[in-house]
Amino acid sequence: MTDQSKSAVPAIGVFDSGFGGLTVLRALIEQLPRARFAFLGDTARLPYGSKSRRTIARYAAESAQFLVREQGAEFLVIACNTASALALDAIQEAVPVPVLGVIEPGAEAARAASRTGDVLVVATEATVQSHAYAAACRAQGLRALEKACPLLVPLVEEGWTGHPVTAEVIEIYLNELRAEAAALGMNPDTIVLGCTHYPLLRRLFEDAVRPGAKVIDSAEAVAQTALGLLNGRAAARGTVQETEVHCFATDSVEKFERLGSRFLGRPVGHVELIDLGG
Repeated sequence: MTDQSKSAVPAIGVFDSGFGGLTVLRALIEQLPRARFAFLGDTARLPYGSKSRRTIARYAAESAQFLVREQGAEFLVIACNTASALALDAIQEAVPVPVLGVIEPGAEAARAASRTGDVLVVATEATVQSHAYAAACRAQGLRALEKACPLLVPLVEEGWTGHPVTAEVIEIYLNELRAEAAALGMNPDTIVLGCTHYPLLRRLFEDAVRPGAKVIDSAEAVAQTALGLLNGRAAARGTVQETEVHCFATDSVEKFERLGSRFLGRPVGHVELIDLGG
């Protein structure tokens, strides 16, 4: 690639506390197939959900700085719901490039899809406790009912993305949500997948929702928003022959390489081990 071509192609950094954010990277690649991507999974320090807001902000800022300073990222996508909910401001202050989280795009997509103004959000316990999706949906004029679904992440990582057990678990969670919504007088017609693991379960969710209900994949919503924010830079797609992806992890490189292709939909290749400190 010539220096001129490199300067024309956006360099995008993608950060997650683990490797679930590879679903976001997958969606970004579909929208920007000629961009250069650096993905960092801070696997040594997960789960972020059990940490304090201050600690999450420090970890996330360090990861963002690595992607910008060491990898030359010109645009950052925070593919981590916990970091997006609790540390987006800290990340924006830590780096001199645009930063996009995963929560607001999901809420905006829900607003575009919903006719009743009532939406359901399924996410991890930490994300639900932050009420970040409820706040983002409220800013869009929506009423949101959130529910933690702690069994889904281990089922995804086990590879049971089409298993009848997983389908049954999703049905149980949704029935509980529907009952709660009915008790509150809500009429939800849209469900937001508020965890980066959940896009791998999208088909099961679509099978489980009521006829006419929409399922919002927040990874796709982020990719669409990123494409719009990058504007004309995406026009440089034709300047390289294939997507450039470089993956980094702070621990568990073998697990990252083994499971990562399931989330990315393609081999992740060599994952480089880095040290961001304690």
